Amino acid sequence: MPVKIRLQRHGKKGKPFYWIVAADARSKRDGKYLEKLGVYNPNVNPAHIELDVDGSVQWLQNGAQPTDTARAILSYKGVMMKNHLAGGVRKGALTEEQAEEKYNAWLENKGKTVDAKKTQLSDAEGKAKEAALAAEKVTNEARIAANAPVVEETPEVVEASAEVEVVEEAVVEDAAPATEAATPPADEAKEEK
Repeated sequence: MPVKIRLQRHGKKGKPFYWIVAADARSKRDGKYLEKLGVYNPNVNPAHIELDVDGSVQWLQNGAQPTDTARAILSYKGVMMKNHLAGGVRKGALTEEQAEEKYNAWLENKGKTVDAKKTQLSDAEGKAKEAALAAEKVTNEARIAANAPVVEETPEVVEASAEVEVVEEAVVEDAAPATEAATPPADEAKEEK
C-alpha cells in the first residue's frame, strides 16, 4: 500500500486549516487517513505548525512519500534533517551523539531565525500603527481647524462685552431688594390678620 504524507483540508471557506496526515495514496483528500501527524494553519503570520517529528521520521523511514507542500513543511520543522541524520547513523558515517548535536544546533539556529522574523513583523506592525495614529491626529486637527468659527476680538468688542457684563450685574443687584420688599415676612403677615 503506497503511503503519502499530505495535507487534509479543514476550516471554513476562505479560512483553510490543514491536518498533516499519513494516508493511503488512493484515498480521498479529506478521506480516511492512517495517522494524524500534525496541524498547519496558514492564516497567521508566521504560519502556525505543530508536528510530531518522531512520528513523521518513522513514516519517512518506512517509505512514505510527502507531497510538495508537506515536504516543505517537514523541511521547515526539521523532519527531513532528522531523517537525513538517521540515515547517516545507519550507514555508520555518524554516531548517535553527533547526529543529535547537529540536529539540536540546527533547531537552535532555526529558532533564532523564526524569532527574528516574529520581532521584525511585530516592529513593522507597531510602526504602521504609529503612522496611522499620527495621520489620524493630523486629519482630526485639520477637521477641527476647518470647522472652528473664526472670531477676531478687537479692543472695541472686548470693551463692549465688559460693559454688558457690568450692566447685567447692576440689574441683578437692583432686582434682589425689590423682591424682598414685595413679599412680607411670615411674622408680619400673621400680625395683620
